[in-house]
Amino acid sequence: MSAVELSPEQVHAFAPAAQGVAGDSASPEAIRKLSRQLASPKLAVKTQRKALEKLKAALMAIRAGDFELGAKRSLDALKMDETNGLAWHVLAICREKSGDLGQALLAYEAALKLLPNETDVAHDLGRLAQQMGYLDIAEKLLLKYLASDPGHVEATNNLACVLRDQKRYGDAVETLRALLGVEPDSPVLWNTLGTVLSDQGDMGTALTFFEEALRHDPGFAKARYNRANARQPLGDALGALQDIDAALPGAESPYERAMMTMARAMLLMTLGRIPEGFEEYEIRLDPHLPEAMRVAVDAPRWDPKTGDLRGKRLLIVGEQGIADEMVFGTCIGDAIQAVGPEGKVYVAVEPRLIGLFQRAFPTAVVGGHKAVKLEGRITRYVPFAEELEGGVDAWVPMASLLAVFRPSIDAFPDRRGYLVPDADKVAHWKAELEKLGPGLKVGLHWKSLVLTGSRARYFSSFERWRPVLTTPGTVMVNLQCGDVSDDLAAAEAAGVSIWTPPIDLKDDLEDVAALSKALDLVIGPGIAGTNLAAAVGGTAWMVTAPDDWHYLATDKYPFYPHLRFFRRDSFADWEGAITRIRAALEEAVGRGTPDKAEALIS
Repeated sequence: MSAVELSPEQVHAFAPAAQGVAGDSASPEAIRKLSRQLASPKLAVKTQRKALEKLKAALMAIRAGDFELGAKRSLDALKMDETNGLAWHVLAICREKSGDLGQALLAYEAALKLLPNETDVAHDLGRLAQQMGYLDIAEKLLLKYLASDPGHVEATNNLACVLRDQKRYGDAVETLRALLGVEPDSPVLWNTLGTVLSDQGDMGTALTFFEEALRHDPGFAKARYNRANARQPLGDALGALQDIDAALPGAESPYERAMMTMARAMLLMTLGRIPEGFEEYEIRLDPHLPEAMRVAVDAPRWDPKTGDLRGKRLLIVGEQGIADEMVFGTCIGDAIQAVGPEGKVYVAVEPRLIGLFQRAFPTAVVGGHKAVKLEGRITRYVPFAEELEGGVDAWVPMASLLAVFRPSIDAFPDRRGYLVPDADKVAHWKAELEKLGPGLKVGLHWKSLVLTGSRARYFSSFERWRPVLTTPGTVMVNLQCGDVSDDLAAAEAAGVSIWTPPIDLKDDLEDVAALSKALDLVIGPGIAGTNLAAAVGGTAWMVTAPDDWHYLATDKYPFYPHLRFFRRDSFADWEGAITRIRAALEEAVGRGTPDKAEALIS
């Protein structure tokens, strides 16, 4: 797979993914099949005898759970015969079980090329491709397998997972429904049906299907994990944590264990158990997670338990998406104090944010990072740090500062933003807004640029925002990046005029930040733009999801104490949230200002 440069939005994830994919390339049945292939007379020719012995040793190692040794023996066989498709298949299994998914994918591809009629290889490759996000490839491979075995439960289930991840929810349901008619006692199928509903935000119905899966198999760890992810947004975070703790011992792979631990970390934060939750959140960097960030920096990672920061040259590397960098960046000032005047802090952020962070932390050196996806994995590197004379003493992922500098709610500073927009630009936009006439100037975001998979449940259609758009005494300003011409045209046709500033709302973040500060109010879901408005100290109202952990079990948003939020009771509760926003806007118009410090929760 070639290296592909990623935008920050592409590396951000809201929450751990649902567990629905079935099958284990190293299961006892899978290994028995491979053993039977090794016993095939066609492999016992003289030139392949030694390779055969190596592969038998590799299978023995897999049975013992020693995947590193299994890979070594497979490679020994390939050195003798690089056209041995079976050796490539065994190597792929070992790489996958070791968490090296990029190399596993390449090995499966080599195996399938050499063994085009071996449908088990197609199934294994399709399952891995789905896990790594190569959905079109996965669909083709799984359909190939099902053409030879139409009633195969695992392959049908995995195809439904691919359809779900492509947001083809109706097709996924029909695929599962057809086989459930034949296999009504299959916990795997009921579980995946639940994930199709949960991805669409219907947690109540999803919970029913996860419980049906557990009725058929009380020890089914994936279903228990998925039930936890449904219980949290339904208001039962403690019960969700109990489910995760029960599911973890049944994780079938390092990948599943890491995913469940990630969910556990977010639940701990939801329950306000800090810094325990922040410490467990380190799992986000586990190499067994396909989306885990790798950092290419020629320096050791700082360990706060053993390393004193005083006098050190510390590189802080931003991670995940733009919104996350602004949330986690709230600790940078603490790190600057910790290194002291003898030390130096370097901060790597999304290049569009450099100016905002540099003005906020003038004693630090702020530069940009870059992200590439290589063999299915995200690697972040820091070009400006490579050019520093003397390099840096240590580096640290930005979110890892939370466990060090935010050990309790009391450690969160009570301040109105922390990033600093360009003052001249703020003045410019205030003047431009004045030209729009009387009324509260309200900036609006309503969706993310990335709406793949379950992310769609966090956003509403533009049409739902009509009550807000038509609030008397307001002037609406479009802050939504991307092509929203159809939405704006529909609003215009309905008699609602929305002003779009003459800037690139995706890339001109210096102007977007200044405009957000100049506006009377910015409203939107928990995406980069709304976070930006809060981070620069603008007046911001955020529509938050029922599984948002950033409250940390408080009645405020500790990262932005002045932020007013409108929490949805369920993923479907857009109407309720928007009705409350409309009422709050009418009050603000009556007062002449949206600022009302005592009303942070709505």
